[in-house]
This record gives sequence, C-alpha cells and structure tokens, in this order.
Amino acid sequence: MIRIETPRLVLRRWCDADVVPFAAINADPEVMRWIRDGSVQDEEQTRAGIEAWERRWEAEGFGLFAVEIRETGELAGFTGLAVPNFLPEVLPAVEVGWRLGQPFWGRGLATEAARAAVRYAFHERGLDRIVSIVQVGNSASERITVKLGMRLDRELVASNSGRPTRVYALTRAEYAAQE
Repeated sequence: MIRIETPRLVLRRWCDADVVPFAAINADPEVMRWIRDGSVQDEEQTRAGIEAWERRWEAEGFGLFAVEIRETGELAGFTGLAVPNFLPEVLPAVEVGWRLGQPFWGRGLATEAARAAVRYAFHERGLDRIVSIVQVGNSASERITVKLGMRLDRELVASNSGRPTRVYALTRAEYAAQE
C-alpha cells in the first residue's frame, strides 16, 4: 500500500471512512467553484468518484491520494495524478491535481501535498512530463503551479465546462534542475 508522509500530511489510498468527510468537501460550492462547471457533489457521487479513482490506481499504477493531516488524521482532501480524459486536447498527458476543504486553505497544505505528488510522478512512476489544468480566475491554484515550477504551456476553452483554461507543464528534466 502506497503511503507518502510530508512534514504535515499523509498521502494514502482511499478507504470507506473517507466518503462522508470528502462528500462534505464536495458539497461546498466555494470548493467546487473551479471544478468542471462548478456543480457540487453529494455523498453518492463522492462515493462513485472515490471508487473510480481506486479502479484507476489498479489500472494505471497511479492515482489520486487521500490527503490527511498527520497530527489529527483529519481528511483534508486529495492530491495526485490522473489522466485528464476530460480535456482530450492535451492527451496523452498525466495531470497533477488537488482539492482541499476550506478549513485547509491558505496554509500551504495544497502545495505541500502537490509537491509530494510531483516527486512521486517523477521518482516513483518515472513519468517524463506532467501537466496541471487550471481554470482562468483560479489564482490560488495558479500560484501552486508556479510554486511547483510549472510553466504555462497553453490556453484553451475546456470542452467539459466551456470555461477558459490554462494548461501548465513540467518535464522531468525541469524538475530535476529544481531539486
């Protein structure tokens, strides 16, 4: 079982106990504002999403980690890797992404979690390039991409939301030069 620890976080696979707290995160309109079309998700949709992510772990050898606070064990959200099938214009690609509940915003936790996922992508999975897909206006996520050393690759209108979107990229060589 994959488990990554950072100074403040644990990145791990999902379990049944994560459904209710993650459903609460997904039910928050402010959290979901920049996800696809901004629709919130209920517990059933959240459970289905987690189950799909776990199947992708098995099929692809990587996926989205549950992120918990080391000190308390509280679920903060997710980070990890996924194939962005929702945006065929960038395929083939692997995206690094994150979503945290509001109580965890503004403390550098998303950056800490995403850095661990990027390291995992290049060191453990041997990927040559990753992307991050950010809707225009989501300045918090854009700041994280910059902190990760990613560069703007292109701008487009996302087919799944109709919203202007920026694609950031980072190669293994660029990552190695930062380490």
